[in-house]
Amino acid sequence: MDDLFGSNGQATELMDQAAGMVMTYAPKVILAIVTLLIGLWLIGRLVRVLEARLTAKDPTLSKFLCGLIGVTLKILLLISVASMVGIATTSFVAIMGAAGLAVGLALQGSLANFAGGVLILIFKPFKVGDVIEAQGYLGTVVEIQILYTVLNTFDNRRIVIPNGNLSNSSLINLSAYDTRRVDMSFGIGYGDDIGKAKATIMRLLEQDERVLKDPAPMVVVGNLGESSVDFTVRVWAKAADYWGIYFDMQENVKKTFDAEGISIPFPQRDVHIFKQD
Repeated sequence: MDDLFGSNGQATELMDQAAGMVMTYAPKVILAIVTLLIGLWLIGRLVRVLEARLTAKDPTLSKFLCGLIGVTLKILLLISVASMVGIATTSFVAIMGAAGLAVGLALQGSLANFAGGVLILIFKPFKVGDVIEAQGYLGTVVEIQILYTVLNTFDNRRIVIPNGNLSNSSLINLSAYDTRRVDMSFGIGYGDDIGKAKATIMRLLEQDERVLKDPAPMVVVGNLGESSVDFTVRVWAKAADYWGIYFDMQENVKKTFDAEGISIPFPQRDVHIFKQD
């Protein structure tokens, strides 16, 4: 009987302790959960508003900065919620620090990409909207994220390049200047009139309003090839008109040369046959 009453007494004592713990910690846990949910909602809303404001002023900085702010605020929110439940903040920070060190060692590449993103934002070798050629890809920069830069190619492919690679290698920014030089080459036959061909090309350039007058267009004999006399043509244009001028000139020169009797030769060989008795 004593054992029975003793067991009942222990069970009652445990139940009382459990009830006391529930009464003590339940309000804290509920408050912590509510705080976490409201905090996450407020952080999401703040990041969206901040991103909209920054995108209007500096699209290059918006994605990177908003992502960094969002992560930082969520970490601070977790620390606050942990302290509300009763977890010692100093211990939690120590655990987070140790975990951060372990994760940092495991994710050295990601840290290098993060550092690369910071360098890109500081020195600005390119910005959102620029056309760049890097890591074997050519496309328009649409996002500079915390770890990666996103390009859209001209054939509508999405390319994701680590920031570490971009910050530690050479790249070509085709949008750095408002104007670009368009280099072209056209060949005529050795029997054709060089002066006439040169004047014809120059006339076509003068008729194209996209070709800038300053610096003046240049049309010179650049090479005496095996089968043709090659003209080197260099003109300046706005960056947006580069490909339009290039492709249109190929077609216009061919049509005009045909109309004016100027030949465009193709590689050929003279074959001499000797008959031996």
